[in-house]
Amino acid sequence: MSEQMPHHCGSVAVIGRPNVGKSTLTNALVGAKVSIVSNRPQTTRHRLLGIATYPEGQIVLVDTPGLHKVQKRAMNRVMNRAARGSLEGVDVGLLVIEAGRWDEEDSLAFKVLRDAGIPVLLVVNKIDRLKEKAALLPFLQQVTEGREFASVHPISAQKRNGLEALVRDLLALLPEAPPMFGEDEITDRSQRFLAGELVREQLMRQLGEELPYATTVEIERFTEDGNLLRIGAVIWVEREGQKAIVIGKAGTRLKEIGAKSRLQMERLFGAKVFLETWVRVREGWSDDEAALKAFGYE
Repeated sequence: MSEQMPHHCGSVAVIGRPNVGKSTLTNALVGAKVSIVSNRPQTTRHRLLGIATYPEGQIVLVDTPGLHKVQKRAMNRVMNRAARGSLEGVDVGLLVIEAGRWDEEDSLAFKVLRDAGIPVLLVVNKIDRLKEKAALLPFLQQVTEGREFASVHPISAQKRNGLEALVRDLLALLPEAPPMFGEDEITDRSQRFLAGELVREQLMRQLGEELPYATTVEIERFTEDGNLLRIGAVIWVEREGQKAIVIGKAGTRLKEIGAKSRLQMERLFGAKVFLETWVRVREGWSDDEAALKAFGYE
């Protein structure tokens, strides 16, 4: 009779400065889109669990907002609290950085993890974008000097390169334990929450530099009608002028945001989706703690 391999299970905080690819990495490990992605910082605003299940064990990834050094608005403070709060009770930390770059915000993220007193793996993402491949080794030597890491993993989350070794090292550091979630579960968040995030992803992708930070999405209606999901989403902005930008000329931009969001929802939920979107104004919501609470920011 062959001995059964021990099963490892635990939680892993994914920490780093904004826009290093934490959500892309979470999605790659889970094998499904649980966290929205755009090339803008602050895309992730909530703490979210991504559940990655393997034969040898289960990794519960805590995807977090990026840590900001400057906390100009209530939104930044809420996001920093979510990122720091995600370290409570986790077994391992993943410090995600971008290949070829280390700045003060990376140092801040490292300190937060080091002070948590857990093993930390360094994940050096976006190695596929390094122009000088020979620069990787000196860079790794530079960032690991005087800092202790359980292991170092140069990866490309987008191309899914280098993930096998990362998973192996992660599982080895997690306690022997039964799985926390069923093997078909991929996140702790509801479909309602994910629907709002998918609309917000399109806002982040389609609007100019400034506007995405003045927008949030509230799902007003989410009902199941057989194999059809009826979803009503309100896009909140801070000023009338922003409302016009989101709607676009003759409503074209809002239509495109709705169409692309709906396709993503159908892919994620495996159901037909009927989506309606509206744009409303609530002045200064992103710097108002009460408004943030009402919109579901912890």
